[in-house]
Amino acid sequence: MRDASFNAQLRRKAQLVNNTLQRLLASQQINSDLKEVLRYTLEAPGKRVRAALVLWCCELVSPPGAEINHNAEIAAAAVEMVHTYSLVHDDLPAMDDDDFRRGQPTCHKAFDEATAILAGDALLTLAFEILAKEIDEPAVAVRLIGQLAEAAGPAGMIAGQFLDTRCSMPSKPVGATPDDANLVSRIEAIHTNKTAKMFRCAAACGAICGEADESQFDCLCEYGLKIGLGFQIADDILDVCASSEQLGKTAGKDARAGKMTYPAVVGIEKSKQLAKKLADDAVALLAPFGPKADTLRQLAIALLQRTR
Repeated sequence: MRDASFNAQLRRKAQLVNNTLQRLLASQQINSDLKEVLRYTLEAPGKRVRAALVLWCCELVSPPGAEINHNAEIAAAAVEMVHTYSLVHDDLPAMDDDDFRRGQPTCHKAFDEATAILAGDALLTLAFEILAKEIDEPAVAVRLIGQLAEAAGPAGMIAGQFLDTRCSMPSKPVGATPDDANLVSRIEAIHTNKTAKMFRCAAACGAICGEADESQFDCLCEYGLKIGLGFQIADDILDVCASSEQLGKTAGKDARAGKMTYPAVVGIEKSKQLAKKLADDAVALLAPFGPKADTLRQLAIALLQRTR
């Protein structure tokens, strides 16, 4: 059972991120029609988990009683912009071809395909612009830009998406064959790059904004990687078990498209076991932080229990 206080904390962080996104978008001197498209995509009712992770990791390593960190707020907004861009492009006909996202028509359905491509491009580049302009210290800005570029680029999310478009489930049933280990390795590579590295990036950005030491930084990065992979496994399970109404997007599309997912490769029960082990490993990484890391412990568990 999820802790109600954790859910309330997540909602507060989401609202803080929403306010920051609205402020940053309002300040941009860009075409009003394009701004409306960006507003449509950014204001869709997302959970803001990655952005909240930035803020929580910053708070964890900051001195007790420290004020809300401006740099962490900007970094959280930048991470959310990149995540939203990835959803806009992922929903395009050439990719996953989905009509709904976050309970509303996808960008290319609400507007058109060309607009969606440009909106995604705009969000991606705007994320780096705000890091360059809004972060207080140049050295911090450079580190944040480097983390986000690496996680979102050809050695991260793009690599995962590239592999995802080129891998499909074999027609024969998966059994105890030498190919099984290869399939598991391939699906892990897809999900680690496509999803987990952005979670790692969020944790890293929070640690940087909170001036974490090297040991703290490494622990939080590994924590982010593990909960990110667990999040994607849980997402694969939900695609099989949940309804479109629950998900806010079309359910069952992965199986119909023959996509390589954890349930398709190892089955539902094994997928659940893998996700739980990742959550347990992530929680264990937080031991050096003591009770101050309880929110991050709850996050690791909540990502397993989510229904959408």
